Amino acid sequence: LNPAQQIIKIVNEELVGVLGGETRRIRYAKSSPTVIMLAGLQGAGKTTLAGKLGRWLKAQGHTPLLVACDLQRPNAVNQLQVVGERAGVKVYAPEAGNGQGDPVAVARQGIEEARRTLHDVVLIDTAGRLAIDAELMQQARDIRDAVDPDEVLFVIDAMIGQDAVQTAEAFAEGVDFTGVVLSKLDGDARGGAALSVRQVTGRPIMFASTGEKVTDLELFHPDRMASRILDMGDMLTLIEQAEKVYDADQAQKDMERLTGGQFTLHDFLKQMEAISKMGSMSKLMGMLPGMGQFKEQLANFDEREVDKIKAIILSMTPQERDNPKMIDGSRRARISKGSGTQVSDVNQLVERFFEARKMMQQMAKGGGMPGMPGMPGAPGIGGGKRAGAKQKPQQKKGKRGSGNPAKRAAEAKNAGQKQAGGADAFGLGGGQDFELPKELKDLL
Repeated sequence: LNPAQQIIKIVNEELVGVLGGETRRIRYAKSSPTVIMLAGLQGAGKTTLAGKLGRWLKAQGHTPLLVACDLQRPNAVNQLQVVGERAGVKVYAPEAGNGQGDPVAVARQGIEEARRTLHDVVLIDTAGRLAIDAELMQQARDIRDAVDPDEVLFVIDAMIGQDAVQTAEAFAEGVDFTGVVLSKLDGDARGGAALSVRQVTGRPIMFASTGEKVTDLELFHPDRMASRILDMGDMLTLIEQAEKVYDADQAQKDMERLTGGQFTLHDFLKQMEAISKMGSMSKLMGMLPGMGQFKEQLANFDEREVDKIKAIILSMTPQERDNPKMIDGSRRARISKGSGTQVSDVNQLVERFFEARKMMQQMAKGGGMPGMPGMPGAPGIGGGKRAGAKQKPQQKKGKRGSGNPAKRAAEAKNAGQKQAGGADAFGLGGGQDFELPKELKDLL
C-alpha cells in the first residue's frame, strides 16, 4: 500500500471502531411478546419506521403488532394505520388521538392485546415534539416505566447535523434508549450524525432507513457506513438487495440466453423491472465506489427516463421484442406514437440495446469490455466508438521537414524510433502515451 492508501485504511478501521465495530441485533424476550418502544423528535420518522420495522420483523418470521401511542399529533393514529396497512402489519389503535386519550394506558392495553392475539413482537409508536421539552420526556419515561420494553430505539434524522449531539444526550438521559435508528439516510447526508450519536451516547446504531418505501430499512453495518463516509461505496448492501429481487435459477437462464445470443428486449424489460424493485437508479449508483464526485449528476438524474424506456418496450409487439431487427421505420413511428415519445427515442433505444447486448455477450464469455484498453479480448481501443466497427485508418498530412540539416536528422531518428515501437499491449500505436485515470493510479 502507498502512503495515501495506508491513511485511508487506518481512518477506515478507526471509523468502524467508532461506529460500534459490529452489527447489533434486536434482543428478543425469553417469553413473548418482545416489546420495542420508539422515541424521538417529531418529524424524525418514527411512525414510518414503525411500519418498516414491522414489515422487516414479519419477513424474519415474527408476528408484530403496532400500537398507536402518539395521541397528541393530529392524524398520527390514522397515519400509523395507513403505514401498517401498506406494510401488512396489524395496528392496535383504541383511541382516535388528536389530543384525546392516555398513551400509557394504550401501551399497557396493546401488550395485553398482543398476548391475547398471539403476536410475538409489540412496536410502540410514541409522541414526538418539535423541540426537546419536559412534557415529551416525562410522557416517554412514563410509557417506559409502565411497559418495561426490551428495546427502546431512538429515531434520529441523519440530516440533523450538529443538533444530533444535543438531541441524543437529552434522550439518553431522559429515556435511556438501548439503540439508535438513523432515518432519511438516502439524502445528501453521508452519516456524520451516526458518528456523533454513537460517540456521545455509547449506544449502538441498529438500523438505517434509506428511503420512503416500507422495504427501505436495513440493519446497520459499521464497516459499510465507514465506507460510505469515505466515499468508498457499499457493494455488500448492493449485492444483498440484488439477491432479494433476482431469482438464482432465472439469473442462470438469463446468462445462458445472453451468451447464446438470445437476449431480447423482453429479457431487458424484465431486468429493468427487477432493478426498479431494488430502488431508484440514483440510490443504486450511489452505492458504487467513487460516486460521491458525481453527487450533483445523481441528484439531477430523472427517474422518468427509466419509465420512458419501459413505455417504448411495452409499445412493441411480442414479436418485435423478441426480434428487434424487424423494427423498421414504419414500426418505429408506430411505437413512438404508442409510447408518447419521439422516433429518435425509439431509434436510440434500439441502437443502444444492440450495442449493450454485444458488450454483455463479450463480458459473459470472459472477453472483457469491448473498446477498453488493457482488457482481455478488447479489439483495440475504439475511442468510444462501437466495438467491432470498421474504421479507415486516417492519414495525416506529414509536416514539411526543417531547413536545418541537424534538426532534420534528429526528426528522422525520432520517427524511426516510433515506427520501431509498433503497437503496444494496450492496442495503442507505438509512441502514444496512455494516461490512466487518477482512480486507477491510486490503486496501483
